[in-house]
Amino acid sequence: MRRQIIVMFCGLFCLAFDPARAAEPPLPVSVPAVAAAIPNHGALFKITQDGSAHTLYLFGTIHVGAADFYPLEPRLSAALKKATVLALEIDPLGDANKMARAMQQYGMAHHGDPTPAQLPPAYRAQLDALLRKFAIPPETAAALQPWMLASVLTVSEFSAQGYDTAQAVDAWLAKQAHARHQRVLELESVAAQMALFSHLSADEQLLFLKESIDSIDDHEQADQARQIAQAWRDADIAALDALAQKAADDDTFSGRFVQKILLDGRNPGLAENIAKLLARENNSVAAIGVLHLVGVGSVPEWLRKRGLAVERIY
Repeated sequence: MRRQIIVMFCGLFCLAFDPARAAEPPLPVSVPAVAAAIPNHGALFKITQDGSAHTLYLFGTIHVGAADFYPLEPRLSAALKKATVLALEIDPLGDANKMARAMQQYGMAHHGDPTPAQLPPAYRAQLDALLRKFAIPPETAAALQPWMLASVLTVSEFSAQGYDTAQAVDAWLAKQAHARHQRVLELESVAAQMALFSHLSADEQLLFLKESIDSIDDHEQADQARQIAQAWRDADIAALDALAQKAADDDTFSGRFVQKILLDGRNPGLAENIAKLLARENNSVAAIGVLHLVGVGSVPEWLRKRGLAVERIY
């Protein structure tokens, strides 16, 4: 599966890279006349606790979007309207200065940090071709740490397939909540997310970038971009489980990093914060990347270990 999975995680990084864009609302959508015709998207769980009347709905998102993703199906829409609070990994419409500071600290190259210029000549040529393809200025790429550039390239590949971070599901949810004057809670922080990459050595960062370049050049990334987005669009349980298994089986360096650090490493903390939210709030909604909700060691599994009742709705 390799670093294609990272788009589930890095879409908000790209908003941080351009704070002005983070504040843009997703494009307006029309509501179909027959609400029952609206299909399910992603994955939805109902979380409850014995002895408590509190209920929390846990929704799986994708950090890119398209106009036909919206509106969301009636059960989820009703839960969102009723919610006392919406919890997201981070609020993409939150403090743009905080995002910019995290980007400067963790995503931009500083003296002594690895840079794309350190790639072997053959990869430099491949990278130059991709920068032209995606209209990324060379000076912009040169200023990024390699892991961040790999993330930007991944999102650019999704954009080439018709998906856009400006219409990311997280951004759509945040916009709806802010318009209703609902509280929006951050389960993590963009600084904490980006800091996960700070432990990569210079060689590991360059390997991460090289694997991303190879995946784009052999069209693997384009194929898997379509698979990921289609599985989310169709709320396809079997396809989402298959994607989780591919991620777990991926033995590339970037694949192991994504699985061990970005998924397995974060799931217990996400589950803990969601359980705390359930304990103090009724009728809340939490929405996180859909790959945190499927596979071995998922957030729903961690919630069950805490004694919570977890029902998968779709």
